[in-house]
Amino acid sequence: MPGFDDLLAGYRRFHREAWATQRARWSELADGQAPDTLVIACSDSRVDPAQIFDVAPGNIFVVRNIANLVPPFEPDTSRHGVSAAVEFAVTQLMVSEIVVLGHEYCGGCKAAMSQVFAGAAPGEGGFVGHWVDMLDPARDAIIAAHGDGEQAERALEREAVKVSLANLRSFPFVTAAESAGRLTLRGAWFGIREGQLQLLGEGGAFHPA
Repeated sequence: MPGFDDLLAGYRRFHREAWATQRARWSELADGQAPDTLVIACSDSRVDPAQIFDVAPGNIFVVRNIANLVPPFEPDTSRHGVSAAVEFAVTQLMVSEIVVLGHEYCGGCKAAMSQVFAGAAPGEGGFVGHWVDMLDPARDAIIAAHGDGEQAERALEREAVKVSLANLRSFPFVTAAESAGRLTLRGAWFGIREGQLQLLGEGGAFHPA
């Protein structure tokens, strides 16, 4: 696995090659960004939205966290990183699309399925446990239907996308933009092993893109 020296070597290649060939684009981006799409993805190192969607710099605004989750709208004084990013994307950048991108072999969904961090203290798994407990109702329904094996984990990964979409619609500014026809919400799931992207259809099932 690459260490920091490898990352610096990668930066030098980027600056010498990719940055140099897109210098005009980077100069344009120095004056501001205007992405059309917000992608909410997992922090998993194997699932880079810019790589999966093969986009140029500045084309997508990305939020990444454990299990690509969006919490429900909570207008309190706590610090809400995901909510702040959603608010900025919708009300300031005026994105026209939000894509929630789940993925295969998601460690956050596996933790939610096993409840491995349930009751843990902050710093000892408690932050993760309290984050993924947003999936508890979905997990319980899946276990009732499928048991708790690998099939259930794949099902929960897809349900996590639906949970985030439902929670996005608890934000008044999201539903207002969606109702006005200027914002579209989409769900997707990426299969790491086969490199296949699936899209969430209107009937609630995922199908190949």
